[in-house]
Amino acid sequence: MSETVKGRVTIVDTTLRDGMSSVSHQFTAQNVADIARGLDQGGVRTIEVAHGIGLGASSIQYGFAAASDGDYVRAAVDSVENADIAVLYVPGIATLPELQAAADAGAATVRVAVHCTEADCARQPVEWAKERGLNVMTFLMMSHKLAPAPLAEQAAELATYGADVVYVVDSAGAMVPDGAGARVAALRAALDVPVGFHSHNNLGVAIGNALAAAEQGATYIDGSLRGLGASAGNAQTEVLVAAFERAGWDTGTDLWPLADTAERVLAPLMKEPQIIDETALVLGYAGVYSTFFHPTKRAAARFGLAGRDILLELGRRGIIGGQEDMIIDVAAEMAGVSFFSGGAPRP
Repeated sequence: MSETVKGRVTIVDTTLRDGMSSVSHQFTAQNVADIARGLDQGGVRTIEVAHGIGLGASSIQYGFAAASDGDYVRAAVDSVENADIAVLYVPGIATLPELQAAADAGAATVRVAVHCTEADCARQPVEWAKERGLNVMTFLMMSHKLAPAPLAEQAAELATYGADVVYVVDSAGAMVPDGAGARVAALRAALDVPVGFHSHNNLGVAIGNALAAAEQGATYIDGSLRGLGASAGNAQTEVLVAAFERAGWDTGTDLWPLADTAERVLAPLMKEPQIIDETALVLGYAGVYSTFFHPTKRAAARFGLAGRDILLELGRRGIIGGQEDMIIDVAAEMAGVSFFSGGAPRP
């Protein structure tokens, strides 16, 4: 570590939630237990667990998970000694009874995620969770779509509902360090609660963005082992810890148990390495939601199109998370195909 300690940041690990997208949500409860145990031994104090899209997302639309959210939460809770187990709640996908079930299974933290212009959608679950004693982190997804000042206004609204932490979230991996830092700085100036940062690696700068966020006052930083996560994945937890320590930050973690868990427990479960392929790159360049990665590839194959062209068009139209059905609509339109004629080209 650098001789001068700049301050303390809290590393939050999302291998067992965002990382689920890299394994088609097929981690077993035993896998979750083994990975959560290693994270806990490495000093990570908040571990996010659930289907990759969040509570209640196991479905034909988002992909069926290998186990239920409750099973995942219980497996993690039973395997850790010090860490809190968190779940992701996306309004419109998750329900309050599902959040209650997760809390009954032992989840102590809920992360409520809304599009960056729709803070008001978080009010019900945030207030509900606070009334029941849960720690509440809030996510402003696709934060690159708002300039710093209006993003801070949305963040301030989340704080009025009782959020304990408000996150700048680079859902598309579209940010570069200057933009990440500017958004965090705006939130810090507007809020009395801590600010977090969640990055995706589509442009290869997830850790650089996280460092820039910390320099501007973010004290909660997300990562995932081996960088697992939607599309190009997240900032890689074990690398994140090493980089932050070299830059002079106290992370409160122990690097080597994290590296060992990544290498010996997680790596054998991966079907392929987490890389930035063309689709992931275009997602970041076009500013399109990371979970569009696999559906766009399927649509490209179905309609004989280049995935890059579909994603650039989705970006041009400003399509956001929750509008996954538009991937097929846009691809069909681009291919000149009519669903009403049995999939034949339009005359």
